[in-house]
Amino acid sequence: MGKKLAIATLVLTICLGFGSADAQKKQSYKHTVVLDAGHGGHDTGAIGKKGKEKDVVLSIALKVGDYLTKNSPDTRVIFTRDADFFVPLDERAAIANKNNADLFVSVHANSNKNTKPFGTETFAMGLHKSQGNLEVAQKENSVIVMEQDYNTKYEGFDPSSAESYIIFSLMQNVYLDKSLKLASMVQDEFREKAKRADRGVKQAGFLVLWHTKMPSILIETGFISNEEEEKYLMSDSGQDYLASAIYRAIRDYLASLDAEEQEVKKITIPDAESKPENTLCYRLQVATTSAPVANPIEKFPGKPDIFEYKDGNKYKYMIGRFATLDDASAYKKTISAEYPDAFIVPFNNGKKISMSEAKKLEK
Repeated sequence: MGKKLAIATLVLTICLGFGSADAQKKQSYKHTVVLDAGHGGHDTGAIGKKGKEKDVVLSIALKVGDYLTKNSPDTRVIFTRDADFFVPLDERAAIANKNNADLFVSVHANSNKNTKPFGTETFAMGLHKSQGNLEVAQKENSVIVMEQDYNTKYEGFDPSSAESYIIFSLMQNVYLDKSLKLASMVQDEFREKAKRADRGVKQAGFLVLWHTKMPSILIETGFISNEEEEKYLMSDSGQDYLASAIYRAIRDYLASLDAEEQEVKKITIPDAESKPENTLCYRLQVATTSAPVANPIEKFPGKPDIFEYKDGNKYKYMIGRFATLDDASAYKKTISAEYPDAFIVPFNNGKKISMSEAKKLEK
């Protein structure tokens, strides 16, 4: 019965967050954030002289959720665990994916055999750049050996083998830039507001971030192996400072998403028939898709005059708008490294025309 009750509790948490079914139906949310307190249950995580990682990070994660609930009522908060029980790494990602989360934030505490290291660091999913990053990932990933049939669940991954991490070099993380942006915002808050030592933003192969389908980060809030930092991590005030810093980073990141969404709405995407441009111009075609791009600004960050038009059953995307072919050619050179296959397309009165027609119109 105890095991069934624990499973039921987890399912309820996954489906509803911490609200009732009626409350969830009534409340309309703009964003969803999944907060993941690392370890739990029989998995204690790192152990200090007095504290355990699983307890420290749960307290911090709950405080972050409380800040979000109170101050960002349009953000839905879901916890992978809200008490001292164990959740397999793959299920943590699944919770975020099933709830179409905008962000996945995993909270941890660091440790080292050398008791001198201290400070915070935040990771995004990627191939480790240093031996130190690899060791942090190996330590956090080692929890999978506590799971049944972990070799099958994690496709033969061996958390103790450096060679296993080559798998991550074969993955294309489409959310890496956004994850790094959020990670940087967290570290800025830790350094500037919480006054913690900044160990930087890093990349490493964390299994808990592997299958998430949204920007995802893993935060190491400090070293529980360092006696002074352990005291800070276990103190109510220290946890408040850390939680408020994480909250502000999440809040500001989500605000930046809203701002980008407003900018997308400002993009003029003319219809060739109903909204003619009435001028000859040249654009650079950089992409063709079978479905319209949901957020062109994110797809083509920093690019001017993003232009979409439908050609048959394909959607074609242009950047730039130039009065002469020479200007378009010059711009093509500046983006050749990023878009080596880009090519110039002339338009007149909002319709694509041939290059020979364009040259006649230029005369």
